[in-house]
Amino acid sequence: MDTRLARSSSDKMLGGVCGGLARYFNIDATLVRLVFVLAVLSGLSPLIYIILWIVLPQDNAPVKAIGTDPTGEWQYDPYTGDKIQRP
Repeated sequence: MDTRLARSSSDKMLGGVCGGLARYFNIDATLVRLVFVLAVLSGLSPLIYIILWIVLPQDNAPVKAIGTDPTGEWQYDPYTGDKIQRP
């Protein structure tokens, strides 16, 4: 579990609140977003989201570049099957 609750700068759709909550609790951000969408039906979710957006600080994580593999999981090109050379 991450030790600091903050809005995500890399995994965000609107304000990064759901991405930050998902990273803090170590769950998928899609599940957190679905919970917020379902809570919108109760009328309470938009208010909670706005309050969290104001209160939570922005994290300082660098934004991932498109086409990079931060996990190092991809060793072979999925289209050609050739081994990917890393610098």
